[in-house]
Amino acid sequence: MARRSAPLYLIAKSLHLACAAISIAGFLARGVLMLRGSAWLESRVLRIAPHVVDTVLLAAALWLLWLLQLSPLANAWIAAKIAALLLYIVLGSVALRRGRSVRVRAAAFVLALASAAYIVAVALTRDPLPLP
Repeated sequence: MARRSAPLYLIAKSLHLACAAISIAGFLARGVLMLRGSAWLESRVLRIAPHVVDTVLLAAALWLLWLLQLSPLANAWIAAKIAALLLYIVLGSVALRRGRSVRVRAAAFVLALASAAYIVAVALTRDPLPLP
């Protein structure tokens, strides 16, 4: 990475990290609301805000890939994050909308949080097998 793009890298990385934290915290909050059967889960803000945050998160990720000239197919840890992200999306959808029972939704919620933890661990270690 060229020296002149270092400030852009810091901006992109900070934006990505902030959005990741907001996204995971928001999912955790929505999951708790789901488990409590709260009507707040249907509020306009809670239906729209996650999509905005996740769009910015994805844009920052793509920006980082471009700045660092990284290819998801050439870097196993990035490919692992993408695969885990897809699993997180599916499990999150089951947890918050598509699960037929509270038990199914709760299980999907816990598994989605586990996949988010895996994504964070892979990001921190840059290793698709982050645990010893």
